[in-house]
Amino acid sequence: MVAVPAGRREVVVVGASAGGVEALRTVARSLPADFPAAVLVVMHLSPGARSALPLILDRAGPLPAYAAEHGAPLRPGVIHVAPPDHHLLIDDGSLVLTRGPTENGHRPAINVTFRSAAVTAGPKAIGVILSGTLDDGSVGLRSIVDRGGLAVVQDPADALYASMPENALALVNPECVLPAAEIGPALDKLVRRRAEDADAPQPSAALLLEDRIARDGVRLGAVVPGPDLPPSGYTCPDCRGALMEVGSAGRYRCRIGHAWSVEALLGAHDTEFERALWTALRSLDEKTALARRLRQDSERRNHGMLANRYATTARECAEAAETLRKFLFSLAAEQEPESQAPL
Repeated sequence: MVAVPAGRREVVVVGASAGGVEALRTVARSLPADFPAAVLVVMHLSPGARSALPLILDRAGPLPAYAAEHGAPLRPGVIHVAPPDHHLLIDDGSLVLTRGPTENGHRPAINVTFRSAAVTAGPKAIGVILSGTLDDGSVGLRSIVDRGGLAVVQDPADALYASMPENALALVNPECVLPAAEIGPALDKLVRRRAEDADAPQPSAALLLEDRIARDGVRLGAVVPGPDLPPSGYTCPDCRGALMEVGSAGRYRCRIGHAWSVEALLGAHDTEFERALWTALRSLDEKTALARRLRQDSERRNHGMLANRYATTARECAEAAETLRKFLFSLAAEQEPESQAPL
């Protein structure tokens, strides 16, 4: 096991989403065998799937990669990969796995691991954002920088999906912006640079609150509207509870603890809206079929006026369904995938 020199950067946390496998593989390939810091990797994964990501990264480069286990030591020179359906955190030199509330609809969530590194490692942490959609990781990366740590972001032009790097760059001033192939050598230089603990700002109350929620879930009275947690007027897509603003504007939590950024919240409501439209389309198709059946029954009974009324209903419903169907198909054609196959 590689020893961490006193006062040096000791934790590197890496977040990726859509398009991130190749970027992660490239970074792992370029890290040296004597890399003196622990590496934590978080990638959005389907909760019910087994992940091959540890094996992929283990084969990619000289550093061993393992699925993180609760209570295992945080080891320098090792890549610790967050497993599906668990948040990955750090506590007193050990790995912590929790099933705390989802963030932006994800568990594991990048922000959770980044905030944990900010709280526990402070200026000795380095956060890395790679390819992905939406903005998970941006606020967590800002937390690391606010605590005196460093930020590294994949060049959006080099990322398969540029949204995560672009959102991170809009929120932080990183140490460097690089193609994935150059991130490993840059990290090797940065972790060997001395970190000054004395000048590190203390964690904010909002940072400590969100870190505790991810660790412990919501205790009684943890997320209650008040001067520091004003109601937002929005509802949580996960549980329909009221959302409150946490920290800076554009960050929300419900009483249960589900967390949303404004961009992820918009995307979730888009999904909810589309689901409602598909439900409406199904109802229109069924109403059309029922009206046609009733028209046929009325014609057999020589109820002409009733048959005409059902025929009108069937025609109107069919026309509305066709309009709605075309709109939904146009939406599907415009959408790009937000994640890739489970790993």
